[in-house]
Amino acid sequence: MDTVLIVFVLLLVLKLGTSMVLEWVNLRHVRAHADEVPEPFRDFIELPKYRKSIEYTAAKTRFGMLNDLFDAGVLVVVLLSGLLAGIYGLFSGWFGYGLWGQALVLFLTGIVLSLPGLPFDWWHTFKLEEKFGFNKSTQQLWLTDKIKGLIIGFIIGYPLLALLIFLVDAAGPLWWLWGFIVFFAFQLLMVVVYPMFIMPLFNKMEPLEDGDLKDRLFALADRTGFKAQTILVMDGSKRSGHSNAFFAGFGRFRRIVLFDTLIEQMNPAQLEAVLAHEIGHYKLGHIPKMIALSAVSSFVMFAALGWLEGAAWFTAAFHFDAAAEGQLVPVLLLFMLLSGLVTFWLSPLASRLSRKHEYEADAFAREAVGGYQPLSQALRELHKENLSNLTPHPIYSSFHYSHPTLVEREAALRQA
Repeated sequence: MDTVLIVFVLLLVLKLGTSMVLEWVNLRHVRAHADEVPEPFRDFIELPKYRKSIEYTAAKTRFGMLNDLFDAGVLVVVLLSGLLAGIYGLFSGWFGYGLWGQALVLFLTGIVLSLPGLPFDWWHTFKLEEKFGFNKSTQQLWLTDKIKGLIIGFIIGYPLLALLIFLVDAAGPLWWLWGFIVFFAFQLLMVVVYPMFIMPLFNKMEPLEDGDLKDRLFALADRTGFKAQTILVMDGSKRSGHSNAFFAGFGRFRRIVLFDTLIEQMNPAQLEAVLAHEIGHYKLGHIPKMIALSAVSSFVMFAALGWLEGAAWFTAAFHFDAAAEGQLVPVLLLFMLLSGLVTFWLSPLASRLSRKHEYEADAFAREAVGGYQPLSQALRELHKENLSNLTPHPIYSSFHYSHPTLVEREAALRQA
């Protein structure tokens, strides 16, 4: 077997094995606490609700493990059988090796590769989420979302892919550097464009209605120096019973979005604490820090693409013929499929940085609302209503969780 294929198989087995062990350890740890509500949670969640959260965690874990096994099997078949090379050769025969033709080949191949995962997506929405009372979507809405996403992806992605392919010929050996500059500029643009123009195509976004809650939240924004133009309410209940809040955009385009489900579940003091937490992310510079980190990772990604684009052995190892040599699209396709085998091991570092930011935003919120209780109560409500895992295994949470656990956050909040 070719050395490249041996490395691929080893990386796949190592990633899949590690993922499965982590899921199994976490599931066993969660079930070990199923007999009674652990002491830290007894004053806000009853045993039936707690056991339901354990059932939900177990169901998601089993589903995720099955999905991972399926994805790994598809990856092996697609790459080792030469199926990917065959699809590329077929589409290239139809649309040619020119600029726009290759961009279309890349886009269509991406669609084909996404098809095996659709049944899992459907099952997750209409079976797993439905079983635990979270799904509010319909079959028609689910299908409409897929079609909308495909159309928007084509309108935005097709010209961008064509520009990237153009740079390979136009910019010479340093095409990848120009590609990084274009791609990063596009990312910055999407930070503004996505919440303003794309999200409203899927969800209704309306300003928070006048009243005591709006006055209270805008007073918080003023005294923390946020100067918000509007606070938006999103009809998250259109698709799911889960609740959330998030910050989007930057500069004068910044927006804070609250799910309508969140407003229904929380009292004004808790909502104020949630908003203070989101403002904390902005005031503490977390947004530019994450953008800078994204820039570094994108630079490394494009540098790797620049190296692999000139390496004929890379595409040849996965059955691409001589016609694919010197073409960017086969390299991009392989990179998209294989990069997860490497980035998987970096996820603990990204999670650790994210958790650090969450602690900092929590501390900001505590000072902004004059105590830890409102945010602590809000976090408890979020965990209870979302059936979140209250007792994850420490190793599992350190590897996968972008937010600290409830116990960790409350402990940090109490440290004045």
